[in-house]
Amino acid sequence: MGSTESYKFEGWMGLSPEAAQGKMVWQEFEPKPWEETDVDIKVTHCGICGSDMHTLRSGWGPTEYPCCVGHEIVGTAVRVGSQAVGDIKIGDRVGVGAQSGACLNKDGDCDACARNLQQHCNRMVGTYNGTYANGGKSYGGYSLYNRSPSTFVVKIPDAIPSAEAAPMLCGGITTYSPLKQHGCGPGKTVGIIGVGGLGHFGILFAKALGADRVVAISRKSDKKEDAMKLGADEYIATGEDKDWATKHAQSLDLIISTVSSSKMPIVQYSQLLKFRGTLVQLGAPEDGALEIPAFALIVKGIKLGGSLIGSPDEIREMLQLAADKKVHPWIEVRPMKEANKAIQDMDAGFARFRYVLVNE
Repeated sequence: MGSTESYKFEGWMGLSPEAAQGKMVWQEFEPKPWEETDVDIKVTHCGICGSDMHTLRSGWGPTEYPCCVGHEIVGTAVRVGSQAVGDIKIGDRVGVGAQSGACLNKDGDCDACARNLQQHCNRMVGTYNGTYANGGKSYGGYSLYNRSPSTFVVKIPDAIPSAEAAPMLCGGITTYSPLKQHGCGPGKTVGIIGVGGLGHFGILFAKALGADRVVAISRKSDKKEDAMKLGADEYIATGEDKDWATKHAQSLDLIISTVSSSKMPIVQYSQLLKFRGTLVQLGAPEDGALEIPAFALIVKGIKLGGSLIGSPDEIREMLQLAADKKVHPWIEVRPMKEANKAIQDMDAGFARFRYVLVNE
């Protein structure tokens, strides 16, 4: 159905760690060899995610250059394989998040895929900088076209504009999934550490899921006004009140931490939890390990956890909630041709709270 002859796969390529300094190069790339389970997408929008920067500069380990980043992709299906799963048709508005491959339990030995939690598959393929089972490389959405296996392609509800849907596909699901997993809802008080690309989604989705009280936590008070507009009920500025951990001790059922620093005051954060509360870490620091004394966990029976993106089913569920509850992320649209400038602005912390690249 359709053919690749009428369009070219081109995009912003990182050729070395210098790419993260605004030195990506626009060039053609060879997508994964076509399989009848694939979908080709004409990219209209792609969110800029912190993971893009970590990967461009080889921050989490050596990147396989050349690399085209971007895993918050929204566009139009232009070619749909004869064995594509779901009901995707040519012309549909679709999206792909941070994952575009897994074993899908083909050998019957993958508990994660058997339980539809494909993000935890040990043969997980990222939407960029990954290698598929057929040997092809994965290239992301800072591009004109994207090819992804249909299992990881989701339809975008009509009620959500493309520019708003894009950052939900990684930033949104990364916070929605642990909130849902850990019972965010009526009767719960939830803390969100970090008011940025991820953290602002944490506030939005905690409110959408019906949490009684949402507390935004950041070092400085400069984001307090934004946090309250997003729906936070309270704000803690940890760098400006030396007694914050004592004042707010045992006040939260669940904490979602979006910050990526090994220097975070994790012991004090754990003090904010009620007994048997849970702290879920989402940010992955480049600068070392997180350390917490055993007694900080033992005395109150605290659970310390992590979470990784979300499965395609969770993404569909999140998009439906966003449509039903009218969740609107704070975004700024930037032209795809200005991607090099946009990633530098993102890295400098100028985004309020997510940049989305648009192919004009």
